[in-house]
Amino acid sequence: MTRKEDQGRIFRLLALGLIIGLGAYWAGSHFGAPAPTSVHGALPVALTESPADVKLDATESENVRIYKQASPAVANIVTRTVQYDFFFNAVPVEGAGSGFVIDPQGHILTNYHVVEGAQTIEVTLGDQSHYKAKYIGADTRNDIALIQIDPGTHKLATLPLGDSRNLLVGQRVLAIGDPFGFQSTLTTGVVSSLGRTVQTGENTFIDEAIQTDAAINRGNSGGPLLNSRGEVIGINSAIYAPTGTTAGIGFAIPINTARRVAEDLISQGRVRRATLGAEGRALWPALAEALKLPVQHGILIERVDSGGPAAQAGIRGGNHAVLAGLQELRIGGDVVVALNGKEVTNQMDLNVLLNREWPGQTVTLTIYRDGKKIDVPVRLGES
Repeated sequence: MTRKEDQGRIFRLLALGLIIGLGAYWAGSHFGAPAPTSVHGALPVALTESPADVKLDATESENVRIYKQASPAVANIVTRTVQYDFFFNAVPVEGAGSGFVIDPQGHILTNYHVVEGAQTIEVTLGDQSHYKAKYIGADTRNDIALIQIDPGTHKLATLPLGDSRNLLVGQRVLAIGDPFGFQSTLTTGVVSSLGRTVQTGENTFIDEAIQTDAAINRGNSGGPLLNSRGEVIGINSAIYAPTGTTAGIGFAIPINTARRVAEDLISQGRVRRATLGAEGRALWPALAEALKLPVQHGILIERVDSGGPAAQAGIRGGNHAVLAGLQELRIGGDVVVALNGKEVTNQMDLNVLLNREWPGQTVTLTIYRDGKKIDVPVRLGES
């Protein structure tokens, strides 16, 4: 075979390979498995019988058992509201999240941000029963809301509430919710950390948050975080998500906090919250130096509510106004630096500490007055 014939043969082989490659690409793009634009399925697996010949280890069997028991009580919550565009045209807006049934009367716990501003709320439970829900109330500071459905003659599955005080880092947890609209999705993980305060907004936070690596995504908000006994220990609420999806760092509101909120809303129609009856602002070093204060951090009390808890305890507000840049301040009042021995450097610190107390309890405020450090007992009021 001549050199010219060799070159021709090589060229034909390359051309054939290119044709085959392009054909494979075309077939894959037309007949392969693209990302789904929608998913339709039968009832969640929890509502069907497991194949008898499936062999599971102890952990798998426990996961299956908990999912079967819990998923019928987990709610997919869809909200609708109407907003207006620049030209004042009505624009319907839909939101979604999760929740869970806590009693036979149809009360459902969820996050406040799931139902905030909703004009209609619709609930689909794990057994595919569908209801309209009414808004009962919320604790906006803790991002907890309570809604209710009317089950009629239908017997609702409910979830038992556990105790979030007795958790340990490393114990197994399960999350059930509706991430991205995929109803009754189970993820598992462990308690990654405890006791963190996670600020979720200017005046909102998760106190003593339960951190978990169980996958939590958009739509999981408001769903239950369960222990290995199938008890709810938290409400899945927030994720650390630099990319917009789960990064293995999720946070849940302790169920003990949510239980207290639910009990108040059901029995009182509102959430009882401890208050000092005083207003102030955080100090910063330059202001502290200008005012010749002995501390650089704390809350400068500007106003005290007449007859309120702080006033009754003798806490003093500012007695004259000054300008600090463009801000008007009332100075001359007490500076709060601690509550029950725990440091207070700004309003968020104080809100978090008050969030752990009940109206009527007595706390000790550590203040500076006229350069002297004083401990003052204050009986908290109710807001």
